[in-house]
Amino acid sequence: MDRYKLLKELGDGTCGTVYKAVNRESYEIVAVKKMKRKYYFWEECVNLREVKSLRRMSHPNIIKLKEVVRENNELFFIFEYMEYNLYQLMKERHRPFSEQEIRNLLTQVLQGLTHMHRNGYFHRDLKPENLLVTNDVIKIADFGLARELSSMPPYTDYVSTRWYRAPEVLLKSSTYTPAIDMWAVGAVLAELFNLCPIFPGESETDQLYKICCILGAPDWTVFPEAKNITQLINISYSEILPANLSEIIPNASWEAVDLIRQLCSWDPLKRPTAEQALQHPFFHVALSVPRPIHDPFQNKPEYTKSKPNLELNLWDFDSKPDDCFLGLTLAVNPGVSDLEMGPSVPGSARQDIYFCSSFQDHPQQSVFWSLFSPCRNGVPHPVDPSLSLSFSSSITQQPPIAVPHSGGFGLAALQPGILDGPLLTVSSPLQPSHYL
Repeated sequence: MDRYKLLKELGDGTCGTVYKAVNRESYEIVAVKKMKRKYYFWEECVNLREVKSLRRMSHPNIIKLKEVVRENNELFFIFEYMEYNLYQLMKERHRPFSEQEIRNLLTQVLQGLTHMHRNGYFHRDLKPENLLVTNDVIKIADFGLARELSSMPPYTDYVSTRWYRAPEVLLKSSTYTPAIDMWAVGAVLAELFNLCPIFPGESETDQLYKICCILGAPDWTVFPEAKNITQLINISYSEILPANLSEIIPNASWEAVDLIRQLCSWDPLKRPTAEQALQHPFFHVALSVPRPIHDPFQNKPEYTKSKPNLELNLWDFDSKPDDCFLGLTLAVNPGVSDLEMGPSVPGSARQDIYFCSSFQDHPQQSVFWSLFSPCRNGVPHPVDPSLSLSFSSSITQQPPIAVPHSGGFGLAALQPGILDGPLLTVSSPLQPSHYL
């Protein structure tokens, strides 16, 4: 252990104390777990469950055991260093996690559990303190209570911290499965939303009562091997209806509430496995792709081959197939055959002139123009400031765009696109023969 310098204590548990340390040779920051009991033989060290399980598992979301050191009958585990545990993060939060943050954390936990269960182990002590976090990466740690799936019952009575203990463990069932890990995941998921435990029992009896208050009374037949079933019957001697989880976890989506309900099921057989939980809709909400907006130039390469025409006379519009433009020189030429002039009202103070383009290749585009104040020979025309201009199309209807102090002919600014057979309305006190 001379290669490591202990910097500070990170935590103290039943089996050992964890320190932050630095490797004197490589200057790598590590976590050192010093076991409290003495170990006099190397064989008993390598046969520890924590050592055996971690030697068999290598996964980005499972803590990495770097080295095992026995010195003076003291045993040290050297782990990769992680900055926080999930309990610390929740305690220091001033606002709830976003659902996307929770989705990211839980995805990693379930991926680690999937790898663990596939390799024949279940953790038995999942809780926020044993989920270590650095930046956005979370890893499962503390495999001191890990058990092989192939191990024979009876199992240890005490498994996991009470708040995350599955009902079959509380009822002292002689056998249990990796489903107890899934119950703990459900309790942790609810806590990530509320930043407080969902089943904060003060004793085993109170723990069962708090579970009943949220899930309702269970079906007694789902615990055929429970030794403490009479305790549960005494708690729920009268029917207890399940609570509304959406009210208990108000900031969770429907998908999140449904996943918590499935993970925290009384019946272990109804809880999804880690692999099945990853297929739940909760993890695929962010993957939904909105319906793509129609691209008017899709499958029309001829429009992308030519340079946009930035100035175009209105009477020349529609004369070329590649009339794609960003601006327009607007003038009135009533004699052009491609434009239709609507009726004017004789003798009225204002005259409305209507033009309709026959360009129809892009029916889903709407174009809106506004005129800049032009001048002719440096002298602006005395045009009524209420001159307005509007287009109506099959998709979007917009009110006329007021253009104060504009007249003559000038450049019109518009959104990129092609006209959808628009109806142009020009309101002006000028006669049709004048320039607009």
